[in-house]
Amino acid sequence: MLDYRDTILGRIVDDTRTIIAQRKSDVSVAGLESYPGFERDTLSLIDALRQDGLSILAEIKKASPSKGVIREDFNPPALGLSYESGGAGALSVLTEPLHFQGHPDYLKQVRAAVSLPVLRKDFIIDPYQVFEARAWGADAILLIAACLEESQLAELHAAASELGLDALVEIYDPRELDRVDLDTVRLVGVNSRDLRTFEVDLISAIETLTMLPDALTRVAESGLHSVDDFRKVHQAGIDAALVGESFMRAADPGQAVANVLDQLS
Repeated sequence: MLDYRDTILGRIVDDTRTIIAQRKSDVSVAGLESYPGFERDTLSLIDALRQDGLSILAEIKKASPSKGVIREDFNPPALGLSYESGGAGALSVLTEPLHFQGHPDYLKQVRAAVSLPVLRKDFIIDPYQVFEARAWGADAILLIAACLEESQLAELHAAASELGLDALVEIYDPRELDRVDLDTVRLVGVNSRDLRTFEVDLISAIETLTMLPDALTRVAESGLHSVDDFRKVHQAGIDAALVGESFMRAADPGQAVANVLDQLS
């Protein structure tokens, strides 16, 4: 396992453990199961991202550790509707509060506003968070291989499946594939941003994605800004791109999505 201690990722994971402990004391799993999110049928993120052409998994993100506040005018349901009207295939919503200024309410608000599949974007290290995601209205969760042992990753992936959620398994370094069970995992993303340093290498991410079996739904994550970036991903035969910052900085995020899709068609 690559060593992410004493890095930004390590600090976020440590903070996440503290947050989980507090939330567990506030609401039990049984309490989460009483939330309205458990009453709805979930939508398939995989189906949404396997449409013809490059699908866009558009992210609703207020801030990041490396860039600070990305969008001051931050209205999650309005952003979700804008993305939906612009042709996004699915949405990703940050719920991590300390480093990305996310919040569970953002996910709930977006879920109520749109008809697209919604991914909970967070640092999920405990099955309790999978129940949270289902309770808040998510259709899928992110599992970051870099901060999970092989057994943890398998446990969390199984928990998501049992609750009717898709799981996007994210890697950065190809060596992280050693702890991913490709017989059960169906959705894999490669982050072009190194979570140890936050440096970006899109070309390396595309090369890693093309190494994966075609049967997987493959997602390029982070580092896409220009139409040329999107074209490289599309021409490599990758199913989808997860994009946050470049759309969040646009005056009209939905129109930014539409412009990319128009130029790729």
